[in-house]
Amino acid sequence: MVNSLSPPAAVELCSENMNGSCVKTAYSPGPRAILYTVLGFGAVLAMFGNLLVIIAILHFKQLHTPTNFLIASLACADFLVGVTVMPFSTVRSVESCWYFGESYCKFHTCFDTSFCFASLFHLCCISIDRYIAVTYPLTYPTKFTVSVSGICIVLSWFFSVTYSFSIFYTGANEEGIEDLVVALTCVGGCQAPLNQNWVLLCSLLFFIPTVAMVFIYGKIFFVARYQARKMESSASQAQSSSESYRERVAKRERKAAKTLGIAMAAFLVSWLPYIIDAVIDAYMNFITPPYVYEILVWCVYYNSAMNPLIYAFFYPWFRKAIKLILSGKVLRRDSSTMNLFSEEADMG
Repeated sequence: MVNSLSPPAAVELCSENMNGSCVKTAYSPGPRAILYTVLGFGAVLAMFGNLLVIIAILHFKQLHTPTNFLIASLACADFLVGVTVMPFSTVRSVESCWYFGESYCKFHTCFDTSFCFASLFHLCCISIDRYIAVTYPLTYPTKFTVSVSGICIVLSWFFSVTYSFSIFYTGANEEGIEDLVVALTCVGGCQAPLNQNWVLLCSLLFFIPTVAMVFIYGKIFFVARYQARKMESSASQAQSSSESYRERVAKRERKAAKTLGIAMAAFLVSWLPYIIDAVIDAYMNFITPPYVYEILVWCVYYNSAMNPLIYAFFYPWFRKAIKLILSGKVLRRDSSTMNLFSEEADMG
């Protein structure tokens, strides 16, 4: 017979010897190892996958194009998520405690928001670049230059970093919800709830570029379909060299747009549930269960590891660059001028 007066199981705390410590959710060894493996793999993939993208684009001169510089900067944002955010979030998610100090908690939150919004703004710039490339393939090089790409990169980083640090490092996110912040605060925790005003701004900063990207990619695929039908309906087999060149350029740019459109779609699938949940939480007193929140957060984080896989699957030049980098051939003196493209490869 079970003794109904048996003492309750001991509650584990993040900081055993401190008052006001957060309660620790303990996992058994098996699930704990699985969680560390899955989440840690995402961090490693985000770090090394995006590092390969950055090295490939910066090293090989053939890849020094406006689009690829945007992709390299996007990879830099995702790489920084893998270095400064995901490893620490892995420990927090598995241990349910924050062991890295209050100061880095603020920086971690700022880095998290900065790099994720930088990814969004870069994708928006890339969509504009692809629209110009597909719609005006012959005059594109004069319309979207390396200088224009550089301006897009600087503005993307400036707005994302300014937005993030102006909210979380100054504590502006806590204005008006001080009682809730006090109730949520405990030793060994790292939470950054947003008040309704900042959540509204955050959602606008997400949805406005998102709607713009969806509209732009819709236009891109409409133009691409029109171009494909026009080429298919062409009865003349003998075409001028300029017309043939235009068709080759248009085909290449459409393939690049398709690949980057897939990257954008992956971003939206990863981010949309989290943004919707953040808005609901802000207006319904943070009702999301912790485990649901963790799943949504890690869907966002894992997006930082997805883009290199997309590039590797669709871009022959990226697969060739990876082989050259991993084999050490990039250390050769003339490696930067190696040809990465076959006739069927596109330059993205």
